[in-house]
Amino acid sequence: MSGDAIVHHFRHLYPGTLILNVGINAVHGARLISEGAGDLIAFGRDYIANPDLAERIRLDAPLSEPRPEYFYGNSATGYTDYPTFSTSQIIQERSNAQ
Repeated sequence: MSGDAIVHHFRHLYPGTLILNVGINAVHGARLISEGAGDLIAFGRDYIANPDLAERIRLDAPLSEPRPEYFYGNSATGYTDYPTFSTSQIIQERSNAQ
């Protein structure tokens, strides 16, 4: 058993709140929640790399890639130095794509 089958398997066994994570993007998470497979989605690494993750998801903006080589380091590098995404960047990227 792998992938979404595991999530659905445990949903049948456990009626409480299920928080899903690891390898789930916003679209996949929304689908799992609409299917009733989970109740919440945790976006750990994506939140580290995107301090404005909720806004990026709302705007369908691209996500910054996490830099795992800095995870669990002894400095702020890789945790607090990711840029936020501005609305003007979204407009510019979408107009460049057309």
